[in-house]
Amino acid sequence: MNILQTIWSALTQSNEMLFKIISIPLNYIDVLVCMLFFTAVLNININRKQKILYVLLYGSIATAITFLIPASYKLFFNIIIWPIMIFFILKTTVLKSILSVVLTLIITSILESIFINMFHILLNISFNDIAQIPIYRLISVIPIYLIIYLLSKLIKYFKININIIENLTLKNKILLSVSILLTIIVLCVQFTLLIFYNSTMPTIVSIINILILIIYFAISICSIINISKLEITKRDLESANLTINSLTILHDNVRAFKHDFDNIVNCIGGYVITEDIEGLKTYYNQLLEECNKTNNLYALSPKVINHPSIYHILATKYYEADQKNVQINLNVFLDLNEIEKRMKIYDFTRILGILLDNAIDAAKECDKKIINVTFRKDLNRNMLAIIIQNTYKNKDVNTEEIYQKGVSSKENHSGLGLWKVRQILMRNNNLNLFTTKDAEYFTQQFEIFK
Repeated sequence: MNILQTIWSALTQSNEMLFKIISIPLNYIDVLVCMLFFTAVLNININRKQKILYVLLYGSIATAITFLIPASYKLFFNIIIWPIMIFFILKTTVLKSILSVVLTLIITSILESIFINMFHILLNISFNDIAQIPIYRLISVIPIYLIIYLLSKLIKYFKININIIENLTLKNKILLSVSILLTIIVLCVQFTLLIFYNSTMPTIVSIINILILIIYFAISICSIINISKLEITKRDLESANLTINSLTILHDNVRAFKHDFDNIVNCIGGYVITEDIEGLKTYYNQLLEECNKTNNLYALSPKVINHPSIYHILATKYYEADQKNVQINLNVFLDLNEIEKRMKIYDFTRILGILLDNAIDAAKECDKKIINVTFRKDLNRNMLAIIIQNTYKNKDVNTEEIYQKGVSSKENHSGLGLWKVRQILMRNNNLNLFTTKDAEYFTQQFEIFK
């Protein structure tokens, strides 16, 4: 009985050491619950290993901060360390890392303001008591963790998330970053007011403060979503225009082919009647070349090239090649969305654009202007391969020197394209690029491993 009374007395009185000891499990719970919330809101995909590592490492750091850093500075240390943990352990972008912190701070500050004022009004418990007495701390944080956990489950179930941030332009990313910085400043001010003036601040002021914070939170989220939707709409319109151009060219080719069908049949009949097999072979090869061009346009479809950024690059380069009478033969044998799971799509499209530009420039100088582009998957090596073959005129090209800065076999070119490709390859240990050549084709085989 005395032991229970001693424990209860310790829990109901100001006890700094016991308060810190109780904070140890609460830190790990806090890290876990907040991680579930911001990964659900921002649609961040992480595996079990990342979850465990993040909770254990950041929970341990938060515990160390609790014991080593004064309470008034803990928030600032957490704001600095938190996005770094998210970026390096959960492998997300800088913008998402910062936004994860801001969204979580907003929701926790709102809930803390509500519960602290509720305890103050209904139970006459001040903020100082909540900050110093262990039992009050437990009573105040457990409902908050429970609500955040339930919110994360509801967000995941109804798929109410912001999953289009990375599609923003650089300008909008900068604007969003500035907005996030201002949000952090506002939140720090709110927490300062909560800590130092809650006991003396009138209840109506606290309520107004909470309402303003909720409104600010709602407006910020709506603004982010609307900006992202506008960017997606702009991108979809560009893709739609490219699709329309593809269909227009395809329609014109089919109409022309249909218009000349009778003449084609008569020509074939003439070769058959005169038994001119060699002439028929030559005519057939020319006809096959025209048919291949139409088939390539069928392949240049958003249903086949199912990634918008890759589709945009391929469609743009196809029209550019068509204007230079260069024929691109396109073969896609994989789901292009797999590429984004293995490397940054920004880096991939840069590499693809540079390789296609070089292939077009080389092929246009030849009598036989052909580029073969193949996307395939090697199941045995768990590897995705993008193979670009093009006819070329300069048979003496050095396949090693072309990657050096400033080296180019083309006139009025800076020679930075392949050098930039090499820089991207050096930053990623799962990428390879093999350059080979034979009597007919110059080949670039870009490999992406798991």
